[in-house]
Amino acid sequence: MNIIVTGASKGIGAEVVKVLSKFKGNHIVAVSRNGEGLRKLLNECVKITPSAKILTCEFDLSQFDFYPFLLQKIETFFLNPDILINNAGKLVNKPIEKTDHQEFDEIFNVNVKSIYFLTQMFAPIMNKGGHIVNIGSLGGMQGTKKFSGLAAYSASKGAVSILTEALAEELAEREISVNCLALGGVQTEMFAHAFPGNHALQTPLQAASFIADFAVTGQRYFNGKILPLSISVP
Repeated sequence: MNIIVTGASKGIGAEVVKVLSKFKGNHIVAVSRNGEGLRKLLNECVKITPSAKILTCEFDLSQFDFYPFLLQKIETFFLNPDILINNAGKLVNKPIEKTDHQEFDEIFNVNVKSIYFLTQMFAPIMNKGGHIVNIGSLGGMQGTKKFSGLAAYSASKGAVSILTEALAEELAEREISVNCLALGGVQTEMFAHAFPGNHALQTPLQAASFIADFAVTGQRYFNGKILPLSISVP
């Protein structure tokens, strides 16, 4: 399968790439603005699976004018994606009175706009039966517990939930499914920043194993769904 994973240099994204790269026949594009992290990831994957087929793309997803160049690079590797995993995310933990315009825009650029415009770019060339998986948050679901300092982040993930439902409807005629996995606590750098002193019950590998399997098989059973993936709050 031809798979694109954003936010792939560390944490959950890196583990998703490692899991998927073990399967023969998978061609994986790993996207992140962290070039050093991507090089480390590639080395680790090749050590685990020497035959792994991975293209690393150092790219800042908030640079929307340069998306055509990202597409050109990916098209040297494969032409038609089967899976797009929108995992890249940005979190700023600040009270509302201390969050400035730039920080707010940065959160929405990465967490929402990148999903919108990557989908805009890749959906027309995705294979039928394709699957777009958006990585959301329990904080972006109505009725869940919210946390002080994460208003902008939670609002962006709420937008991801609604965007998922809308895109699923819009892309149904293309036979492309769109779902959102709303993650709870996973012990990543982002979690440690958001909840200092707390320990999540899930590891990045545990979350990634589910995400990888869902990306490959979930469209058989779900479309336009926001599915919580958590055994704790946060």
